[in-house]
Amino acid sequence: MAIHVREFHDTNKEKIAEMIEWLSSFGKTTNEGVTRLLYSKAWCEAQSALKNKMKAIGLDAYFDCVGNLFGRLQGTDEDNAVILTGSHIDTVIDGGKYDGAYGIVASLLAVSRLYASYGKPKKTIEVVSFCEEEGSRFPLTFWGSRNITGMYDIGHTKGLVDANGVSFMDAMKEAGFETEKYIQPIRSDIARFIEVHIEQGMVLERNQNAVGIVTHIVGQRRYNIRIKGESNHAGTTPMNLRRDAVVTASKLISFLTKKAESIDSQLVATVGRIEAQPNVPNVVAGEVEFSLDIRHHKQHVLDEYCMSVFSYFEEVAKSNDLIIDWKQWMNVEPVAMDAMMHSKIKTLAEQKQISFQDIVSGAGHDAQVFASTLPTNLIFVPSKGGISHNPQEFTSSEDLEVGVKLLTDILYQLAYE
Repeated sequence: MAIHVREFHDTNKEKIAEMIEWLSSFGKTTNEGVTRLLYSKAWCEAQSALKNKMKAIGLDAYFDCVGNLFGRLQGTDEDNAVILTGSHIDTVIDGGKYDGAYGIVASLLAVSRLYASYGKPKKTIEVVSFCEEEGSRFPLTFWGSRNITGMYDIGHTKGLVDANGVSFMDAMKEAGFETEKYIQPIRSDIARFIEVHIEQGMVLERNQNAVGIVTHIVGQRRYNIRIKGESNHAGTTPMNLRRDAVVTASKLISFLTKKAESIDSQLVATVGRIEAQPNVPNVVAGEVEFSLDIRHHKQHVLDEYCMSVFSYFEEVAKSNDLIIDWKQWMNVEPVAMDAMMHSKIKTLAEQKQISFQDIVSGAGHDAQVFASTLPTNLIFVPSKGGISHNPQEFTSSEDLEVGVKLLTDILYQLAYE
């Protein structure tokens, strides 16, 4: 298939910046961050405004039964296969204005330019604003994309409440999506998914590349680790007679960190939360619980690491007369992006003289959900300082524009040729 490099002059960096600022106004916090949680007032206002924006550029806009918003540009071919592009509308609490939002804005601008320049495509294109990805309000992630792919249904929300005690189902009803009318919104007509996103890391900026073309999205395994020792007096309990849960936790954390470094340079292991009991200065801690987050893009590396770490935990428990147990609460397998389209995107970047590199995504994205069932690709633009999930999150308008232009050419190739 021939690759055509097109130039579209009706969109510029000022338009991109304007739309990013516009979308960030829904849920803006006092320190210029954004809080837009699933089914909240800000979420409803943002989705409603996006629906109107979709209609204004000539798309057929509609919601599914969980609140995913679609803007459809009908193709002329009889084939009903859909090219889907977009990202998620929800944010973390007091997050940045680019995470998720940029992918929606980029897709809207790309499709708007194509429609204005060439009219209807051969293949149908849909822009999606996924209702939820972050898990910031309820302990459930990818509610939007996992409904579309059939991985979730309404039963997965049973018993879920937010920090204010509001149930998932009540929040969903309040936002106008009746749970009694829920029918699993599986889409069997999607041929391909393309997502553009900020990197949320510092690799592209450090390497001075404008685009990262994702090869894999890492698998994630998350655990809660609990160490049960014995609380005792800090002054009267000799060091050699202590069953100190904090000391043991420090040994385990030191081991799992060094082990990750020794197995593979791209393997990351993080202890982000730690709690000690009774957590007072003059008592030897009798119990510690900490989190463990493990990520890598190859399954066998994750397997090797977990086997090594948990074998060591068992040895430590036995030799120190302690109880160490662990509970896994997340197991997401790594996925590869579509190799054929990956190659074509690289060719497009070369022809447009865009500096790029292959990159592994260390964060989860909706693309990860789709990649397990259909051809999927993910493209990154740089994040200043690698900062994300933070009001200081920033990507320059120039970098945002590069991503939009590349996406426009990708969609042209997929839907118009």
